Amino acid sequence: MVGQGKNYQRKIGGFMKIAVIGAGYVGLVTGTCFAEMGNSVVCIDIDKEKVKKMEKGSMPIYEPGLEDIFQRNIKEGRLSFSHDINDVKKSGVVFLALPTPPGENGSADLSYVLAVAEQLGSILNNYAVIVDKSTVPVGTAKLVSSYVGKNSKKKFDVVSNPEFLREGQAVEDFLRPERIVLGTSSPRAEKIMRKLYEPFVKRDPGKIIVTDEASAEMIKYAANGFLATKIGYINQIANLCEKVGADINSVRMGIGSDSRIGSQFLYAGPGYGGSCFPKDTQALAHIASNSGYDFTIIKSVIEANNRQKEVITHKVLDYFHNNIKGRNFALWGLAFKDNTDDVRESPAITIAKSILKNGGSVAAFDPQANETAKKQFSKKDKIKFSDNMYSVLEDVDALVIATNWREFSEPNFKKMRSAMRGDVIFDGRNLYSLDTVAKEKFNYVSIGRRALLNA
Repeated sequence: MVGQGKNYQRKIGGFMKIAVIGAGYVGLVTGTCFAEMGNSVVCIDIDKEKVKKMEKGSMPIYEPGLEDIFQRNIKEGRLSFSHDINDVKKSGVVFLALPTPPGENGSADLSYVLAVAEQLGSILNNYAVIVDKSTVPVGTAKLVSSYVGKNSKKKFDVVSNPEFLREGQAVEDFLRPERIVLGTSSPRAEKIMRKLYEPFVKRDPGKIIVTDEASAEMIKYAANGFLATKIGYINQIANLCEKVGADINSVRMGIGSDSRIGSQFLYAGPGYGGSCFPKDTQALAHIASNSGYDFTIIKSVIEANNRQKEVITHKVLDYFHNNIKGRNFALWGLAFKDNTDDVRESPAITIAKSILKNGGSVAAFDPQANETAKKQFSKKDKIKFSDNMYSVLEDVDALVIATNWREFSEPNFKKMRSAMRGDVIFDGRNLYSLDTVAKEKFNYVSIGRRALLNA
C-alpha cells in the first residue's frame, strides 16, 4: 500500500478509502467500480432522497452491468452513501464528479466544482489527493487548487483524471480501460493514483499516461471533439449520398476498412446527443474563442449536428406533403443511444417535438427511457408513452425509429403491419436492409440511402 508517513492512515485491507462527490452517472460508476476492486468508497450527493434510495439498494440510473456490482458492494460494506460532505475526512483520495453544464455562451459552468473545492479546504484534516473527474476546461486544476487552498491548512494535491466512459458500456470501460490519463506535477499524488489504478491495468501498466494537468484536461475535449467530428462527417456524407444516388452503408464499409480511419463512429444517423459530445464540443469552441483562435472545424461540427437532428422531420414532412396535422406517429426510441436511459440532447426528443410542433401526435416507446423522457414534455403535448414496442403502433400513420435499440433491429414485420394504419417507416438508424423492407412491402425512408416508395 502507498504510504506517505504516519499521517497516511486511511486505508483498508491493503486498499484505499475513497470519497466520490457527486453520485451522478460518472460518480456512481466510478465509486462502484473502485469498490469492486476492494476499496472502501463513500459516494456523496446533496440530493437526500437520492441518497436514501441508494442506501436501500435502489439504482438511480440505468447502465448495463452496474446493478450487480452496485448491490454486491453495498452488501459487502465497501460502498456507502452520504449527503454530508464532511464524510470526506476519512478518505485519502477525493474524486470530484460534479456537473459542468454548458452556459449560454457554451462555456463549462464550474460553479458546482469550485463551490465544493472551497468547502474541502476547511474539511481536510490530513493529506489528500483531490481528483477532477468531471470534464473541465484547461486550467481547472489550478483553479481547484486555489479554491481548496483558501481554507486548507493541510497539504493536498489536485490531479486531473478525465473519464472516458461510453454510456451503455461504462462498466466495461472502467474495469478494462483503454487508457488512464493522470494530469499531475506531484510525484506523491502520481504514486497514489498509480497504486489506485494498478488493479485495472495489471496486464498493461503502460495504459497509464501521466502528463501535466493542462494536457490531461485538453485530452478529454480533444478526444470527444474528434469523435463528434467523425459522426458529423459521416452524416454529411450520408446526406450527399442521397443526392448522388450512393449508399452510405457501402461507403461506410469502404472507408471504415482503412486502418487509418477505422469503422467506429461511422454510422449515419440523426446526430449525436447525450451529456458529453454536445457539451464538450461547445466548451472546446469556447476555449478556442477565449484563446483568440477560430476553431472552424469544431464550430462546423456543432452546426452540422444541429441541422442533422432535423433531417428525419424534414423527411416526414416531405413524405406527407408538408401537412401532418391530425396524423399519428409512433416513435421507437427516446434515449440518445441504446443501453441507456439518458435523454439529454437526444435527437429522438428533437424529432418528437418537431412532429408535435407541426401538428402531429406521438406515441413513444423506449425500453429504458420512458420515465426520463416524460420530463422533456409539457402536459399540453400530444404525446403518450407505451410499455410495448408493438402496442405503440396501433392506428399510427407512420413509424419513426430514433434510437438503435437491439430489439428494434429484428422486429416482427407482420405484427407491425397489422397494428399500423399506415405503411411507412422513417428509419433514423438504418436498421434494416433495403431488401428486407422491400419484401415486407413497407414504404421505407432512411438516411444516406435511396427511399423505397411503393406508391
